[in-house]
Amino acid sequence: MGVLDQILATKHDEVGALRARAAEIAAALRDAPPPRDFVGALRGDHLAVIAEIKRRSPSKGDLAPGLDPATVARAYAAGGAACLSVLTDGPFFGGSAADLVAARAAVPVPVLRKDFTVDALQIDEARVLGADAVLLIVAALDDLVLADLHAHATGRGLAVLVEVHDEAELERALALDPALLGVNARDLGSFAEDLGTGERLVDRIPASTVAVAESAIRSVADARRMAGAGFQAVLVGEALVRSDDPARLVQAFTAEPVRRR
Repeated sequence: MGVLDQILATKHDEVGALRARAAEIAAALRDAPPPRDFVGALRGDHLAVIAEIKRRSPSKGDLAPGLDPATVARAYAAGGAACLSVLTDGPFFGGSAADLVAARAAVPVPVLRKDFTVDALQIDEARVLGADAVLLIVAALDDLVLADLHAHATGRGLAVLVEVHDEAELERALALDPALLGVNARDLGSFAEDLGTGERLVDRIPASTVAVAESAIRSVADARRMAGAGFQAVLVGEALVRSDDPARLVQAFTAEPVRRR
């Protein structure tokens, strides 16, 4: 069993436990805060940064296990991050729902709940926690479930980052006519990274869709490369949580002009 399969099996177990709170979540939806405009925050002439709060990963181990999400969120916002991404998976990434709540309360920018979504109840929970966007990984879902979850999330007023890794997944994603599409440079099987994946796929993403480059962006040169390829935004985690001055690094990324597709 690969790492993604292990994660998804854990998510299905978590959803089973979450069902005990289904009525509570449904009631709380009525009082959920209005969502912030995640997609709108990423549109502009210069590269937008989705700055990620991430304690560890299966491929890299501990990155910043002791981070304070509110403090990190404020540093990112001070540097000009357009949005935040908060890992809420516990077993594999060391995150929690509390991290998302704390980060969103600390800053006015929109926040993505970065997790492995396999059920509509997780989307409702994300909305209750205050998330403004959720992630759907094409490799983790069949077409019917992918479409259902995408419709459910947008129906709740959430933005959806639809993530792909290759041409076949891109074709599946484009069938949704997504407002937001991410190309992940990391191979889910080998964890090898290749920014060329994004360069190869980006011009097949419609100009009306915000294109996000994910993974393997560690330097201003990497950010410049993705902006030059035509990505409007980059999602950056490891480089920022390991940086001594994340605000300055975010600021440097956002100085890069974007090539129009």
